[in-house]
Amino acid sequence: MATWALVFDVDGVIADTEALNATASVEMFRQLYGVEVKPEDFRPFIGTGDERYVEGVAEKYGVKIDTQAAVARRAENFFKLLAEKPLPAAPGVLELVSEARQSAEVKLAIATSGQAAKQLPVIEGTKLKLEWFDVIITGDVVTRKKPDPQIYLLAAQKLGLPPQRCIVIEDAPAGVQAAIAAGCRCVAVTGSVDAGQLADADLVVDTLAELNLDKLRELVDSPRRRV
Repeated sequence: MATWALVFDVDGVIADTEALNATASVEMFRQLYGVEVKPEDFRPFIGTGDERYVEGVAEKYGVKIDTQAAVARRAENFFKLLAEKPLPAAPGVLELVSEARQSAEVKLAIATSGQAAKQLPVIEGTKLKLEWFDVIITGDVVTRKKPDPQIYLLAAQKLGLPPQRCIVIEDAPAGVQAAIAAGCRCVAVTGSVDAGQLADADLVVDTLAELNLDKLRELVDSPRRRV
């Protein structure tokens, strides 16, 4: 019987999509609004959902946008880039998922603020299979995006486990905040931002290759530190 769970974000955790997301978004602002924005402009909005990702930069530049049209064009650009160069799984992901699948005590979930139409092809492109996960939640089915804890509370509910028995794997400050607010344990992976911005997580690593099931089991069973 499963007693705990691993809950994966997608962008920056399962695959290193952040550079691709930013490139696709820069091109979108150029195509639709004739505005030159910078890839680094999007960094504060990593993990907050597709809508907020483009709205935040639009606000910075004082540009009025049609959010749904912007998100749709960004997705088109993203898939064109992805077709040219598919993204491999991030280091350690396939090994960690494989190890978890062999354990009767662990459930697997995905919880991403991104839309299903964009995120599911990314997951499958890494050689992960959707049926390996007990629960998959995308931004289409939640009303409040990270840093709100809704997505992780919903994941725990669907997994049938208390939040404190769920280890969320994140790469962005908004995601870490959401996980902690939900009462989950949190492992943060650097790459999208530096370790200092992820300090509220229970554990910060450079790649998931640093982890194994025994180390994560110790984390979920250990007393929670106050942050």
